[in-house]
Amino acid sequence: MKRHLFCLVLLVVFGLPATAQNVLFQDQQPLELKLTSSIKDIKKKTNDSTYLPAHLYVKNASGNWDSIAIELRARGIFRRKNCYFSPIRIKVKKEAAKGTILEGNKSLKLVMPCENSSDKNELVTKELIAYKMYEKLSPYYFKTRMANLTFIESDGKKSKTHQLVAFLIEDDDLVAKRFNAKIMENLNLHPARLSDTSAVRHDLFQYMIANLDWSTTFQHNAKIMLQPTNRYIPLAYDFDMSGFVNPPYGVPNEELGQQDIRDRIYRGFCRNESVVQNVRQQYLVAQPQVMEVLGQYEKNFVPRDYATMKRYIEDFFAILKNDNDFRKRIIDGCRKK
Repeated sequence: MKRHLFCLVLLVVFGLPATAQNVLFQDQQPLELKLTSSIKDIKKKTNDSTYLPAHLYVKNASGNWDSIAIELRARGIFRRKNCYFSPIRIKVKKEAAKGTILEGNKSLKLVMPCENSSDKNELVTKELIAYKMYEKLSPYYFKTRMANLTFIESDGKKSKTHQLVAFLIEDDDLVAKRFNAKIMENLNLHPARLSDTSAVRHDLFQYMIANLDWSTTFQHNAKIMLQPTNRYIPLAYDFDMSGFVNPPYGVPNEELGQQDIRDRIYRGFCRNESVVQNVRQQYLVAQPQVMEVLGQYEKNFVPRDYATMKRYIEDFFAILKNDNDFRKRIIDGCRKK
């Protein structure tokens, strides 16, 4: 009994042993990954329930490569049809992940560039930055980790090697677990039923990066998490079509009056103004942290491109600091229905 209590104290003081923790997202040093697969097969032979077998190679702390048996499939309707590389959903069995960096993860998203273009790695890095900025603005987010991915495209007798920037995204069930909540599926939820503060944080962020490619009602590029207190919380993901990323394949949403993909349009549902003003202040307090995140990736871009990104985010905070602009664009510009 005494030994049991002693062990319990150790767990409380020092935390769970590393083998019982999900360590994948604790370290933010880029992972070194290798993956061999057929792009054609990924796109044509997989769907929501059909996966292809593969092996993911991860360089460990000793500099050796761990081979992890995985299953993968394509995800994303637009990218499956229009992109050279398709984003991937990875499944890994508990036995295969045990003792590796993937331990504790049953499902992951692997985000790769869309097009095989000269700026492909810069574009996917921008999307990763969006995830990282959101971490500073809301407690409800997906954890991510950058990776240097050697992707060997194997189709028939030929193979081609691509050196890609990619990143991993944790599964939504792990996000829900952190908050003792659950992910709601096939939920047609009116925006008014979302938690006010969480919804405004989400909607203001989408405005910050000029992303119109989302819907909390129909769970398009958004998951809905239900907390034990019956609060519905939006979880945002997939920011590649935003004005902040500004991909060459992006198309303005003319139905919403967008003439350029970088045009900001607020799509948030109208809320009590005191709630909106409170979130506004939260964002202004977090501005230094958001800009610090951006600065951490300066070396990944040529000076002109980085300056453009920085100015774009600074322009958003300038709107927040201007009472007239904020009222016109956010308070009066919210969705009434």
